Amino acid sequence: METNKQQKKKKWLMPLVFSLLLSTLLILIYIFVSSDSSSLLYLYRARLRAEVPDFVESKLRVSSTSSSNTIPRIAYLISGSVGDGDSLKRTLKALYHPRNQYAVHLDLEASPQERLNLFNFVRNEPLFAELGNVRMVVKANLVTYRGPTMVTNTLHAAAILFKEGGDWDWFINLSASDYPLVTQDDLLHTLSSIPRHLNFIEHTSDIGWKEDQRAKPVIIDPALYSVNKSDVFWVTERRSVPTAYRLFTGSAWMMLSRQFVEYCLLGWDNLPRIVLMYYANFLSSPEGYFHTVICNAEEFRNTTVNHDLHFISWDNPPKQHPHFLSENNYQSMVESNTPFARKFGRNEPLLDKIDTELLGRNAHGYVPGRWFIQANPNITKPYSFIRNITELRPGSGAERLKRLINGLLSAEDFQTKQCS
Repeated sequence: METNKQQKKKKWLMPLVFSLLLSTLLILIYIFVSSDSSSLLYLYRARLRAEVPDFVESKLRVSSTSSSNTIPRIAYLISGSVGDGDSLKRTLKALYHPRNQYAVHLDLEASPQERLNLFNFVRNEPLFAELGNVRMVVKANLVTYRGPTMVTNTLHAAAILFKEGGDWDWFINLSASDYPLVTQDDLLHTLSSIPRHLNFIEHTSDIGWKEDQRAKPVIIDPALYSVNKSDVFWVTERRSVPTAYRLFTGSAWMMLSRQFVEYCLLGWDNLPRIVLMYYANFLSSPEGYFHTVICNAEEFRNTTVNHDLHFISWDNPPKQHPHFLSENNYQSMVESNTPFARKFGRNEPLLDKIDTELLGRNAHGYVPGRWFIQANPNITKPYSFIRNITELRPGSGAERLKRLINGLLSAEDFQTKQCS
């Protein structure tokens, strides 16, 4: 009887031991494989982290500089203050072309009536209403000439033009005291033959006396927090010159590529925002902000052309404001080959001479080109004469501008003037 029990025990003991051994083996295999696969997964994820950036900002890239259009498009900001309403209208019409985009800004120092008058002009002018490429910055800013609010106003207008203006290639900032010396057909024709990543911005790292009188003092622009306009004021503290980036200075008037404007608005490596914070307390920040950003950004420092495309008459050495131009400046102005000039007083007779001899401005205030030829000044619907806007009719202004651009780009010291 006992023998039978032992035999039965052996029968189930052996399978049990075998099952235990097999289970142990399977567990060991599972642990090994799991450990090995976890290691492989870790290595894969580590490599993936090395290949894929952790932050979305680092995935952003500068927009392509190529364009399917042979003829470029320009986005203009034309800004003014109290009493500049009529000058803005005149400058806008002299600059108008159907291919371009326009933002007009009259700051809050102007009366509500003056701003409303400009708004109604933009809304009701038949040509603007037909083509829809002119807009007024309705939510106006209070702008202090020597303060950072000029920079913020420029960025504001650029953002509006990005959102509402469609495709364009360059951004040009002008004021009501600027005026063109060439037609838009002249300008677009000449720009058709140059790379669209170029930035025309007069700049230098030799800030000289500005280091002590502008970089080290700390100023406050009341327009950043007040609804009443007043001049900037200084605080007692002074600061040292930045060491994280190099300061540059130059002209407040420029022609910037769409790619660089996009970078200033998005700032995917944060440099534009850091520099903007610094220049919030810098006297005459429009003469330094964009210059410092572009020359400290690796993607753009080799895209600069050291010229502001303006004829400006300065004292020697230059003072805070340039001379008002008069007919005595006409010949020098034309021989400069620049597409713009400043500073013009309101209703300056020289403007009529420019209209007649350089622009051929017609009775409606527009500058004729291939797109628009107005033979009868009594016609009340000028847009009925719009032709193919992809065709241009360059004139003598294009030849002058071509000499300027070719001279700048072919100069032996062209590269040494880039952010030097």
